[in-house]
Amino acid sequence: MTHPWSFADLAGRRALVTGGSVGIGAAVARAMAACGTRVVVHYHRNFEAAAEVVDAIQAEGGEAWAESADLSRPGAATALVERAADRLGGLDILVNNAGDMIARVRASETPDDFYRTVMDLNLTSVFEACRAAAPLLKASGDGVIVSTSSIAARNGGGPGSGVYAAAKAAVSSLTRSLARELAPDGVRVNAVAPGFIMTSIHERLTDDTAIETARRSIPLGRIGAPEDCVGAYLWLASNRLSGYVTGQVIEVNGGLLSP
Repeated sequence: MTHPWSFADLAGRRALVTGGSVGIGAAVARAMAACGTRVVVHYHRNFEAAAEVVDAIQAEGGEAWAESADLSRPGAATALVERAADRLGGLDILVNNAGDMIARVRASETPDDFYRTVMDLNLTSVFEACRAAAPLLKASGDGVIVSTSSIAARNGGGPGSGVYAAAKAAVSSLTRSLARELAPDGVRVNAVAPGFIMTSIHERLTDDTAIETARRSIPLGRIGAPEDCVGAYLWLASNRLSGYVTGQVIEVNGGLLSP
């Protein structure tokens, strides 16, 4: 008999994971599929990585499909949700994970087009996806939204990440607002705020000295991996385990920040 405190209730559920080809998104997509969730894995340009995630899921007996979209473009997130719902026959879980700092640029030197791109990718796409998914999640009867915020939403981020941090702070605020708005429809809305997790953002934009400095400041004594975040997403997606949790931002940062 399945133990009641498990992720068994994720079996048969239908999920869209944006930014699902690499990093945290890929880890979450694979973990959800391992629980029996049918998953649409979103990617932008990296088809090979998305195909690798899908192939791995299918090799383990799961169901997954890859869908491409440039979420920095207006309307792209709406169209992606619609395609995912068509593919899955509805939607139960939306994981808004796609995002990127793109580059480290001082706020005082940020061009308008760079500001808009960072905001559109990290915030506007989340809003669009939630808006498009809301009626689908209501129809599900117990829909769930889990968005990816960041420790930067609380501490302002590192050098040159002010616009990214502002966008993530807005994601946290939007999470709380939507939780209240969608609760009468039976939809829970939460977020995960990863700390210093070694993903492609830091691989591209953070030098070894800064990484080591960060490591020394983390009470658990190590830089996080994408897999360290997975449990929070699964827990928030599970109505059995977190059915009375909404409007929350779960911090996963090794003790680096304790708000």
